[in-house]
Amino acid sequence: MKRSNNKQKEMTAALYVRLSRDDNLEGDSYSIGNQKKLLTKIAKEKGYTNLLIFCDDGISGVTMERPGYKAMIEAIENNKISAVFVKDLSRLGRNYIEVGRLTEEFFPEYDIRLVAVSDNIDTQEGENELAPIKNLFNEWYARDISKKRRISNKIKGNAGEPLGLPPYGYIRNPDGKNWIVDEEAAKVVKHIYDMALGGLGTDQIACRLEEEKILTPVNYWYSKGISRPGLKSSQEYPYKWHHSTIINILSKQEYCGDVINFKTYSKSYKNKKRYENDKENWAIFKDIHEPIIDRTVWEKIQERRSRRTRKKPVTGEDKNMFSGLLVCADCGSKLGYHFNQANHDITYFNCMGYNRGSRKICTSTHYIRTDFLEQVVLGEIKRLMKFATLYENEFAKIVMGNSIKTAEQERRSKQKELNSLLARDKELDLLFEKIYEDNTLGRISDDRFSKLSVKYETEQKENEVKINELQAELDNEQNRAVTSDMFLSSVRKYTRARKLTPRMLNELIDKIEVYQAEKIDGKKVQRLKIHYNCIGAIEIPDLSKLPENNVSVHTRQGVNVQYAALAV
Repeated sequence: MKRSNNKQKEMTAALYVRLSRDDNLEGDSYSIGNQKKLLTKIAKEKGYTNLLIFCDDGISGVTMERPGYKAMIEAIENNKISAVFVKDLSRLGRNYIEVGRLTEEFFPEYDIRLVAVSDNIDTQEGENELAPIKNLFNEWYARDISKKRRISNKIKGNAGEPLGLPPYGYIRNPDGKNWIVDEEAAKVVKHIYDMALGGLGTDQIACRLEEEKILTPVNYWYSKGISRPGLKSSQEYPYKWHHSTIINILSKQEYCGDVINFKTYSKSYKNKKRYENDKENWAIFKDIHEPIIDRTVWEKIQERRSRRTRKKPVTGEDKNMFSGLLVCADCGSKLGYHFNQANHDITYFNCMGYNRGSRKICTSTHYIRTDFLEQVVLGEIKRLMKFATLYENEFAKIVMGNSIKTAEQERRSKQKELNSLLARDKELDLLFEKIYEDNTLGRISDDRFSKLSVKYETEQKENEVKINELQAELDNEQNRAVTSDMFLSSVRKYTRARKLTPRMLNELIDKIEVYQAEKIDGKKVQRLKIHYNCIGAIEIPDLSKLPENNVSVHTRQGVNVQYAALAV
């Protein structure tokens, strides 16, 4: 037993106050302020003149990992406190085992007087036989409230009512049922998407926002008096954006106007940690609130980000605005970006399938100069713009036809892959039955059965993920259809463009197939097939009013290469 004759300790009491939504208490008698007033009055009446207040606001009693509570325990262990005052035992916690250990072992060990006002408990006046029962009821209460809240959240979540806090750019509607746009923050969100479309990486965007002295989301909420649990503002670095924050903003589907519920879950009412939920368990409701970002723009950003490799670039493989867009027309490999060793001003792309040493999967380099590529693509975009301007009806017909054709091709391809995976899934079920039977009859050993089981199970789990993804893509295919008007509006934005920009490429072009240069009629010719977003490759008719795209460049071998459009 740790006793002390310290006079100051004898006159010092800890007032512990706690409140969280788990308590679901009515009236204001349990408010933090009223708990403090009540405990201060009672403690002074019992002769304590030095009062230390420890507070946990908004933290559940089922966990003992509470800052205020832990600070009080530390003060007790440092022999600074002789008594603890609480409104009732549930304030100490709603964990039967932990609170029991606290009141029956820890407090007596340190000679701590416990006063629970509403429960009429004062250990100085003797033990209370009902205390253990009260602790048990307190935990049952927490369990019951958690169960009711889970049911309530399930009902609300499946009805399309947002369960989480609104992301940066939105605020909760006063009616509490949906979100409304926070215009000031929404401008920053749009700015971030504009920079991403312009080809800037997440680190570059973060630096740009810091230079422009734009408050980070946490500091913005703090400046507006908006409380966000678990987040702390930084007054020292209020403009210090992190790339992870940018990634989070660029990946949020909620900016399209959607509500996504059940993205995370907790395992029990005692474990408040949130775990990532499988996407198949999400509940997605589209167009519930006003969008900040156009859906086609959001989908384009996701597509671009999914193409990025995690491999750290090495010398000669710096990013270029065409990186990730170029594919080999023969083997389908990406084209890698390089510079000429003798003259670094000359940059080019070539097939990565050809560059794989002994594992070559392509027989040609598919070499193409960057300056040649820029001229060709800009020229094709200008021809497309001219065609759209002079022959709008014809252009609309072609775009609509290509859009439907491309969507149907993608749908057939995905459906074929899905059917193949589903067939394999059934085949794996049969294989499981077969090896189980063979093992039971002694045809294969237990060790062999175990290895095959692991192999088949692993493959089936991997296939299950792919099946769910493909099924979701097919289900949402109609939402990704793009009309000729939408594509026209994108094209028209660059009517007077004189230079190719990353944003133009991101908004207009899906991919570019590069063919190996070849000799035709004694001239070396490079062919490209440009696939535009949503409409695929489009063949522009040979009309008199349209400009020709005559581009040629001298290669490193001193050979003149000309561009030739590829018929679709």
